[in-house]
Amino acid sequence: MAAAVYQITGFKNTGKTTLICRLIDYLVSRGVMVATIKHDGHLFEAEPAHTDTARHRSSGAVWSAITSADRTAIVKEKPSALVELIGEAPAEAFILVEGFKAERFPKLVIVRKAEDERLLGELNGITAVAVWPGYTLQQDAIPAGAKRFEIDDVHGIGDHIQIESLRRRS
Repeated sequence: MAAAVYQITGFKNTGKTTLICRLIDYLVSRGVMVATIKHDGHLFEAEPAHTDTARHRSSGAVWSAITSADRTAIVKEKPSALVELIGEAPAEAFILVEGFKAERFPKLVIVRKAEDERLLGELNGITAVAVWPGYTLQQDAIPAGAKRFEIDDVHGIGDHIQIESLRRRS
């Protein structure tokens, strides 16, 4: 059976990371194992300069791993497709994806201001829309079949994404 995958999307500074962290807390409290994948539109540095693995990579290593008694980190000097990363995640984990707007997995779009609404007409797989307090979203802006949530309704969103992901897996 394929992994349960659900995307949280929206433009920069709409609250994607905060919502995902709150969803992780909620899902874990319900006994769900959660894995996350984040798309970063910028170059990122996974480790501080002058660490051994950073030195390995600056010397030319294209793949570097570090492990301890508690965790392992792997840095590859290449981009990875979302499906590749999903394949590397634990098979039993519920995978929350931050970003990767163009992918076709079920997704929630966060709307904070009027400019954010254009995503509702551009993206595929929208099953939910989370709206910030004080913002009025017209009902006809929500894609057919998608549910509307307040951004702070973590329990409602968490239940929805679990049900939606399981429904699409079967």
